[in-house]
Amino acid sequence: MVSGLINANPVIYEKKQRQQRSTQSLPADEYTVEPIDQLEIFDHIRDIKDPEHPYSLEELKVITEEAVEVDDKNSYVRVTFTPTVEHCSMATVIGLCLRVKLLRSLPSRYKVDIRVAPGSHATEAAVNKQLNDKERVAAALENPNLVDMVDECLAPSYD
Repeated sequence: MVSGLINANPVIYEKKQRQQRSTQSLPADEYTVEPIDQLEIFDHIRDIKDPEHPYSLEELKVITEEAVEVDDKNSYVRVTFTPTVEHCSMATVIGLCLRVKLLRSLPSRYKVDIRVAPGSHATEAAVNKQLNDKERVAAALENPNLVDMVDECLAPSYD
């Protein structure tokens, strides 16, 4: 791995077993849309790789199912993540990965709110402001090096 990591030896947690989704739903017709729920959002983001370590955000407990809020009726999703250390230099990259993954996965009607867990990062307010400012996110996604890093974190792993 890369030397000089902020958290060179993170605690690794076991991945939660994926739950089987019910196949029973409302009668299918062209106007029925199944609501998006907390588990579905968590399934989309659980395998995002950490930018510094060869582990998923779930394995590092950076994200948990409980930290995902969904209001399908109002098309709103909030993900609160917890960096592994208070001075994590990759917090904005992790948040950007979460945002990009959800923007690529969800219908465009959803408003996505990405937050650092309260008290978990030294510059929490600044990170939250960056992650939820459309212009800052758009500018970040114009940086090819940053886009490469995000794409690497979002690439599927075959373990």
